[in-house]
Amino acid sequence: MHNPYRPIPVEITKIVTEVDTNDIKTFRLSFVNKEDEKNFKYIPGQFAELSIFGKGESPIGIASSPTQPGYIEFTVQKAGVLTSALHDLEEGTQIGIRGPLGNSWPIDYLEGKNIVIVGGGFAFTTLRSLVNYMLYEDNRSRFGNITVVYGARTPGLLIYKNELAAWEERDDIDMYVTVDKGDETWAGREGFVPTVCKEVGPSSENAVTVICGPPIMIRFTLPVFFDLGFSKENIITSLEMKMKCGIGKCGRCNVGEKYICKDGPVFSLAELDKLTPEY
Repeated sequence: MHNPYRPIPVEITKIVTEVDTNDIKTFRLSFVNKEDEKNFKYIPGQFAELSIFGKGESPIGIASSPTQPGYIEFTVQKAGVLTSALHDLEEGTQIGIRGPLGNSWPIDYLEGKNIVIVGGGFAFTTLRSLVNYMLYEDNRSRFGNITVVYGARTPGLLIYKNELAAWEERDDIDMYVTVDKGDETWAGREGFVPTVCKEVGPSSENAVTVICGPPIMIRFTLPVFFDLGFSKENIITSLEMKMKCGIGKCGRCNVGEKYICKDGPVFSLAELDKLTPEY
């Protein structure tokens, strides 16, 4: 049995700078040992610990989909010691990974339902994993209508731009990409995510919404979905930002009787209502 404290070696095979500010990059990692790749089975919504010797480790949501074999991707914002060190690395460098950790987006519960994905800024990472999973040709028929509302402050802060454009060309997903304020090159939609959600007005009938974004975005988006008739059981979100060790040992993510890293990070609003207000 693998020691959960011991990182698995992976190699950075591709780095993509996602935003104009150069502080968000997507790292494609390949497992050094094929047996490790075989054993690393994950589901959209889970996270992993990325580590650099001498710098520490950090919990990061998995941005790729398990339907994309041969590699795993993480989109990382430069913020602290570990993430800054990661941003300084080059392709070909080896780092460590522990995981997969936490629960996932509730795939079985989502099956057969219409899905509304709502994301804001950098927090679109694990939502991207879910979208790619649902759009995979062997999975698409398992889900109903897929609607995506994704926004950022400016066009230059949208991540996965090529993928967003490809999704917009498809006829089996409804895409609404918006920015708070466009620039001279922007010909798309302008408006805050909650406002766009209200304009789109997705039906709550046999539908679930999955929301992930800045707390202020979520705060103003939730009332929109309550008004549309979505129940708290059918509004799903992630508390990934509270992660630390990932295996329930450090206690840093403890909220009431729950450890977010083991019982979450994915919860419905109905489940969150049972927790203490600290979350």
